[in-house]
Amino acid sequence: MTDNHDRDDLDTWLHSRIEPLSPPPGTFEAIKRRARRRKVRKLTVSAGVAAAVIAAVVTVPQVVKMPVEPARPEAGAKPATSAPSTTSGPGKVFASSKAPIALPTGNPVPANFQPASITAVSDQTMFVIGQAGKPGQCATQYCTSVARTQDAGATWTGLPAPLAGAPDGAAGVGQIRFLDGINGWAFGPELWASHDGGESWKQVSTHGRRVIDVETVGKRAFAIEADCTGTGQDYAAQCTDFTLYSTPATGDDWKPVGASTTNLNKQGAFGSAALVLTGTRGYLLAPDGTLLAGPVTGTGEWKEAGQIPCAVGLAQQDGAPAGAQLGALSAQTLILACQTKAIYQSADGGATWQQTKAGPATSATATSISASPTASVILGTTAGIEVLPTGSDTWQAATLTGTVPEGGFGFVGMTTPTRGIALPADAGAGSVWFTTDGGLTWSPSQVQGPAQ
Repeated sequence: MTDNHDRDDLDTWLHSRIEPLSPPPGTFEAIKRRARRRKVRKLTVSAGVAAAVIAAVVTVPQVVKMPVEPARPEAGAKPATSAPSTTSGPGKVFASSKAPIALPTGNPVPANFQPASITAVSDQTMFVIGQAGKPGQCATQYCTSVARTQDAGATWTGLPAPLAGAPDGAAGVGQIRFLDGINGWAFGPELWASHDGGESWKQVSTHGRRVIDVETVGKRAFAIEADCTGTGQDYAAQCTDFTLYSTPATGDDWKPVGASTTNLNKQGAFGSAALVLTGTRGYLLAPDGTLLAGPVTGTGEWKEAGQIPCAVGLAQQDGAPAGAQLGALSAQTLILACQTKAIYQSADGGATWQQTKAGPATSATATSISASPTASVILGTTAGIEVLPTGSDTWQAATLTGTVPEGGFGFVGMTTPTRGIALPADAGAGSVWFTTDGGLTWSPSQVQGPAQ
């Protein structure tokens, strides 16, 4: 970061009379570096203002995850911009911001964009990562691309992406998380970081371990790393020896959180793990079903909090457990969907569980769970989206505008009590789905690239 003395020197140089001689070597590069730092500083200030008014929301660690505590309704809030409906012939969750976040302008979205993961920093601003174009027809040797919307899917722009391919064993990235629009990470299985709103990315060494999950809250980021031998897109398969790491959001000084969350499942059978964060407390679901909990400030030990009443299961393709979908309504109130279709709730941070509602009468497999504290419980499945309205004992299928994506949805999550996002399990659908009525109805927004 430059200081006032640096700016004075730069301004003096720019306004002084220059003789028509070649500048010293490196002059132009120095100017570019200083200008870039000034731009990032302005973006950081703008994002800081927005972050100061963020209300937290929480959901399960699935395709899009930024779990924080539930958002409160904004007084006099206007409805979100409707996403365009289309017809055709897959975490934690999000923050709701009252103020716009100043971000880079961006470029056109690449053609044939296929979003694999989404992260939201407000109910209007979201980032997606995926693949675009075809190998050999990309801007670099890779087809990995990033896009952003600042109007809840009405329009999309392209951003620079990590120089990595799609997940392939120990290489590539397929997931994305942003904390505040400035500090973000692309991961699964590699780990890349951006601290300028996605304008540039730098790979972070994990010493050969694969990153299974990344979540952000407050001023920190947390990540689960594991030793895995899965191949191809199943980078999170055949994993043991899980460890929870954390870093200040503005840097990448990743360190183990503590002894209780280090080397989990070292000698056990292959499994998966999940991370859920609230505004004050974090939860790590270990492969054996143990729930560990602790502060999200970067200080203090995480300790065993309880045991969930069903099997965690193996990893889905995005790294999340297939057998248990965990979410949170507050720092102490948790929700859980098991593959037996049972829904459980814990009011004491996972120490005890009570079965509250039977699951929906569907043969489909649950992929993610989210809850709006004033609206409903929402379940993403391989066949669609199921909703349990507040005060009701009966699940109902959500109304989907357009064709149901093949394979259903890999992620659902609420950004406010009434607004939310869903991502198709099949990235080839090229869409992100939005709701503005608590999950009862959903409409798709195509992440469009230029016409070919």
